Amino acid sequence: MRYLYGLAILSCLILWSSCRNDFETVASTGSLEFSKDTVYLDTIFSNIGSSTYNLKVYNRSDEDINIPTVRLAEGEASNYRLNVDGIPGKVFENVQILAKDSIFIFIETTFDVNNLPTNPKEFLYTDQLLFDSGGNEQKVELVTLVKDAVFLFPEKYPDGSYEAINLGTDEDPFPVKGFYLEDNELTFTNEKPYVIYGFAAVPSNKTLTVEAGARVHFHNLSGIIVEENGTLKTMGEKSNDPELMENEVIFEGDRLEPGFSDIPRQWYAIWLRSGSVNNEFKFTTIKNSTFGIRMENSPLSLKNVQIYNSTNIGLLAIHSAIDGENMVINNSGQSSLAIQLGGSYTFRHCTFANYWTEGFRSFPTVVIANYAEYFDGSSTVTEVLDLIAANFTNCIIYGNERREFGLLKDDQAIFNFKFENSLVHFEDPTGEFSNDPLYDFTNAALYPETKFNIDPVFQDTELNNFNIESGTSGADGIGKPGVLPTEDLNGTTRGNSQLDPPDAGAYESIEF
Repeated sequence: MRYLYGLAILSCLILWSSCRNDFETVASTGSLEFSKDTVYLDTIFSNIGSSTYNLKVYNRSDEDINIPTVRLAEGEASNYRLNVDGIPGKVFENVQILAKDSIFIFIETTFDVNNLPTNPKEFLYTDQLLFDSGGNEQKVELVTLVKDAVFLFPEKYPDGSYEAINLGTDEDPFPVKGFYLEDNELTFTNEKPYVIYGFAAVPSNKTLTVEAGARVHFHNLSGIIVEENGTLKTMGEKSNDPELMENEVIFEGDRLEPGFSDIPRQWYAIWLRSGSVNNEFKFTTIKNSTFGIRMENSPLSLKNVQIYNSTNIGLLAIHSAIDGENMVINNSGQSSLAIQLGGSYTFRHCTFANYWTEGFRSFPTVVIANYAEYFDGSSTVTEVLDLIAANFTNCIIYGNERREFGLLKDDQAIFNFKFENSLVHFEDPTGEFSNDPLYDFTNAALYPETKFNIDPVFQDTELNNFNIESGTSGADGIGKPGVLPTEDLNGTTRGNSQLDPPDAGAYESIEF
């Protein structure tokens, strides 16, 4: 009985609370405070919705207040969208805030630059969030940079399915959402950024040319595929502004907010499939993907290329041929460079680093193997092919683990490699590799003039800044003269004599 009596009292309290009138308020007097006086919604692409941003509105007074109106200056015509304390809209009346309390306002926008008479490449879209009116009116500015873009995407069919590319065979198909680029889509210019949904494929016997200054953005699980006999050429040029990188070709995700500027796994990869030909990258940056470049049985020239923030591997080369110079690869969840099933590789003045901090990493920065293992459905199969050459001259291989390169040799095939005038991080405190001839660092045929475990003194690994410090870096002055290119990634002329030898890595040393 005692419990029933208590329940009855609780029920009465609930009914009284739910039926009471709104709390008594006083009119706003223009004394609201805000978490920010301008809400910057960062950059968006035309017709693509922004992320949701928030503004907190404070009532610092000792009285409950009523704000007669909260509205967008452009009213219902505004391209901003609001949610005020849980209610969506663009104009709100009698918004109440308790004493010493606050409310949230959430803000989004979508804007089509094609609705403007001049159709600009970029447009700064602004509005105002107005609180009250007359002498008590307060305002918060809303600012968004809108970029016009070229959108490339697979066709959606009436049944809801999408256009697809078969990455398998006719007998064993493996379709992925994607489309083949048409002839009029095979040149990416720097006039507008490109936004790709799904996989954009370069057909056989066609060439995709990406011009200097082009910006290519990928949606989640998207990328570029180059088919057999297809070609990808990125024709970036040296920039005058190292921050703006105005002449660089840049591949990255389609999230433009600053918080996504260095987040891995925003898109999949640039995928050079078996038999693609004449691929060439110049002054190109690839960042925030799952794989930076994935290639199979293909040739590739890499000059002044940077690959950052890859969830798996920065550059995965399977029985391929690469000529690389002035490269930097860093921040990979597994390896920055992984070579499988042999091939032929030459790297000059490259910095292969890995300072991954997003989680546990069990692979070294550089892995070189002349075999690969895979599961064929019933058992594990090992395939072996010749490693004709893997030559590293004037390079740096370093990272935040003890052993930053690994050599995986199957004696059934050739395994040729050489590290010359390079700086390598490989610690073996227990002597585990002391009897392995592959790791005989005194062997001048394999490791001529190569230094080990001397801090390269990078400027800032967290910011992917791999300049090295003059006078203290282990890479300072250890390079072999006469090795191209004569300029480093910054455009600085390298030393080129025994009295003034070049530094190892992609950069000549500087003071910082």
